[in-house]
Amino acid sequence: MIERVVPSNPGAFQQAFEAWAADQHGAGVLRKAGAREVYQAMWDSFAAWCLGQSPVVRIHTVDQRDLHAFQSARYGRKATDQSLSPRYALRLMRLIERVLAHHAERTGSRPNRAPADWVRAHPHVRYAESERADPPPEVLTPQEARLLLAHLWAARPRPGQDPAALASLPWQEIRNRASVALQLGAGLAPSDVRALTLASPVMNGVGPQARTWKLRVPANGTIRARETPVAPWAAELLHHWLHVREAARVGGEFLFPSTRTGKPWLADSQYQCARKVLEAAGVGSRGGAGGSFRLRHTFALRQLRRGSRPEMVARWMGVAPAEMKRYDRVVPGPETVV
Repeated sequence: MIERVVPSNPGAFQQAFEAWAADQHGAGVLRKAGAREVYQAMWDSFAAWCLGQSPVVRIHTVDQRDLHAFQSARYGRKATDQSLSPRYALRLMRLIERVLAHHAERTGSRPNRAPADWVRAHPHVRYAESERADPPPEVLTPQEARLLLAHLWAARPRPGQDPAALASLPWQEIRNRASVALQLGAGLAPSDVRALTLASPVMNGVGPQARTWKLRVPANGTIRARETPVAPWAAELLHHWLHVREAARVGGEFLFPSTRTGKPWLADSQYQCARKVLEAAGVGSRGGAGGSFRLRHTFALRQLRRGSRPEMVARWMGVAPAEMKRYDRVVPGPETVV
């Protein structure tokens, strides 16, 4: 039995864990009896240590020195649950890494690499579970993809559609669906969506028939500037959004601004808008509080299954080629792609 150490005034630490746990539960990862309690106890021990330091270690300032001090402080405790073993240390660091990564995505802050760097610096911990693999990336099922595409496509003109129904959609709704379409159809992270400008779409022709075939994604945070292809169905919705944007006289240089005057789209607002799109499509419950990470993973999986080189997919997504290894266990075998 793991003893739960409840931190005083947990604040941001508890909020970060609860948001992560909600996403994991919605994705079916934390549905086993007692699983959430185990992770909660592990996280609480870390939060209690951080908040017990002088000065207090804040969730957005955790670094390798803090993690080393935290692990060192655990030695000397009486533990009958093997909580000081390398395998437990690895599980704890992976939990800290995932909660901090989820917190960064949700708040639009820079990802914290300290937990991963700490694990790499301690080989006896890093390879403690070499015979076991991490859970595969969470992706949309074929049925979920079809539901989401049907919902997104309903926001663009098509034969047999009631014009009045389309006209009733506010420009913000078209923006929201187009931005979600690019997360799934171009592998964009939420921060990428907010960084896009009117110069980002690259057209494959001129005139009324021209369509976007790739995007120039500006550098943002730790992600370098890059180019990524756009699925044709997503390009169609983007094309419609550009018309709606012009007709609504939305200003500014951002492709997806927050206001009609062109103000940038803040992280929390965009996060909530993406969540509402997924919920309206009928796939939000599995994704918990947003689930946009599944869209990006689905893009990567689709490209790999179509034969794209992992190095190329990594370049499109703005990540290190080594990160493509996480898809090795889910790439084999046929599956419907979008």
